[in-house]
Amino acid sequence: MTPPAARTPPDTVIYAIGDVHGRSDLLQALTARIVEDAAARRSRQRRLVLLGDYVSRGTGSRRVIETLIAPPPAGFSRVTLRGNHEDYWLRFLDGDLDAGRRWFLWGGLAVLPDYGVEIGPRDWHADATLADVRRQLAAAVPASHLAFVRATRTSWRSGDYLFVHAGVRPGVALADQDEHDLMWIRQPFIGSTADHGAVVVHGHCIVDEPELCANRIGIDTGAFESGVLTCIALEGERRDILQT
Repeated sequence: MTPPAARTPPDTVIYAIGDVHGRSDLLQALTARIVEDAAARRSRQRRLVLLGDYVSRGTGSRRVIETLIAPPPAGFSRVTLRGNHEDYWLRFLDGDLDAGRRWFLWGGLAVLPDYGVEIGPRDWHADATLADVRRQLAAAVPASHLAFVRATRTSWRSGDYLFVHAGVRPGVALADQDEHDLMWIRQPFIGSTADHGAVVVHGHCIVDEPELCANRIGIDTGAFESGVLTCIALEGERRDILQT
């Protein structure tokens, strides 16, 4: 027997947005499209769900955070999830120099100029450099920005959908999922055809086109490089793709 289609709660449309990675220009453009789309729908409960990775790689990380600190568009509520790059950022600021080293390797260096921090010709792999950069960054990041990042959550559920940054571990009940997996997992989640107990909407793994599978929906289209920031609009059983 075919399982019932996934649904959102009644009178609710959810707009899930993939990895932004510093592309504040694309976030603003996509938000405008979402507002226009919502005006043509009947649902009065309108939620924006951002799947994490707001910072790194692109050149507008600070502006992305400022956008998400500000109130959402009129008539919308907003959920902000934590991606692995926010996890890197927090761990580095909390003193984990190795997390900072890995973060910088995967695009975190792009965040530093946004907060007026310069490494210059120094070797950013070196502990002494990392410790100094951590000190400067901790002093430069506004308290409101840090509070926002610390307040992000690792999952959010609505109706038959679970929203996370990376995915879930197959075979583990949703209530028992490890937070590290929710922010970091790739395989075995991506290759799994298992029923996870909800349709998992996620980013983290870059795809050329959104992946709408029976058990998951992947919408990280590599906006920082491709210029394509993706949103999936979920309303009842309906699914629509909006992109920049």
